[in-house]
Amino acid sequence: MTSNPPVKADINLAQLLEAKSLERCPFPIPTGWYFVDYSENLKPGELRNVQLFDQEWVLFRTEGGKPGMTDPYCPHLGAHMGHGGKVCGEALRCPFHHWEYNTEGWCTSIPYGKVMPPITKKQAVLRALPMEERYGLIFAWYHPTCAEPTWQLPSIPALEDEGWTGSRRGSWTANTAIQEIAENGVDTAHLKFLHNAPGIPPVKAEFHDHIMDLDIGNGYIVGRAYGPGLNVLEFTQNGVSATMISYTQPITPELSQMNMCFRSKAYPEGSMEQAVAKKIIDHMIGAAEGEESAGFESVDFIVWNNKKYRPRPLLCDGDGPVLQFRKWFKQFYDADASTLAKV
Repeated sequence: MTSNPPVKADINLAQLLEAKSLERCPFPIPTGWYFVDYSENLKPGELRNVQLFDQEWVLFRTEGGKPGMTDPYCPHLGAHMGHGGKVCGEALRCPFHHWEYNTEGWCTSIPYGKVMPPITKKQAVLRALPMEERYGLIFAWYHPTCAEPTWQLPSIPALEDEGWTGSRRGSWTANTAIQEIAENGVDTAHLKFLHNAPGIPPVKAEFHDHIMDLDIGNGYIVGRAYGPGLNVLEFTQNGVSATMISYTQPITPELSQMNMCFRSKAYPEGSMEQAVAKKIIDHMIGAAEGEESAGFESVDFIVWNNKKYRPRPLLCDGDGPVLQFRKWFKQFYDADASTLAKV
């Protein structure tokens, strides 16, 4: 039995023509804690320019060891403090007239002025991001309108407790928004068809405040996301676990830098457990020896780098909680209703 094709009046043209108006990344930079650099890479007294959150910043460390990250242009006459500026004690000094600013953006010195501008006694005059240094990593809190942090960085036993090992790190550039990368966590159907996994693992996701908890494959992958910029995922096979800590940076709305480190319990040298832990980590990234399925490095980028965002996706009963994830992620955008409507 065959059905007659629908007459033209029954066709949903909006569905068919939507692709012409789709955007690759219709999102602003989301609010959250983000990795800036490894602690070891920023020495006391050092200053350099960095590109993050769709603008340039000056990253520095005071002589006392405190990290700072500010807008590059001096509030006085607009000199770029990342070109000729200097760290002096606990302050960033402008090269033009030697005005100085602390890591919170307060003006602390005008060497030739007898009367400080009144605003300098009331508030910071240079935008400075809140900074935290944990796990050997430097994090900055980003909010588009300078709101203070609404949550703190968590404890991560794999990076802070005794009995863990592993120095493997990786960094990859993805030509897409940070939300698109994070959405992979709830889209388990793609694991079979893109990664060649033997099946589609079940996924449970719970969302509360800035946290998303994931259980993929009934305990095979158990993870927690702390806002957009920090994820901790534990993979378990044969009673052996390895942990991936992911801390992606939004460089621009359409460019993300994926950063990861990999840790496992300090199993005995040469043991079966040590070999399994290594294989798990190999699999997280690419294709592990003896396996047909592939990690993200092998296959995900060709999709991320070329896809467009569907704000009204067609979903079926086999898809994961994509819409629930998007609703949770929406809280990290501080934007007007017209922008959020696209998300």
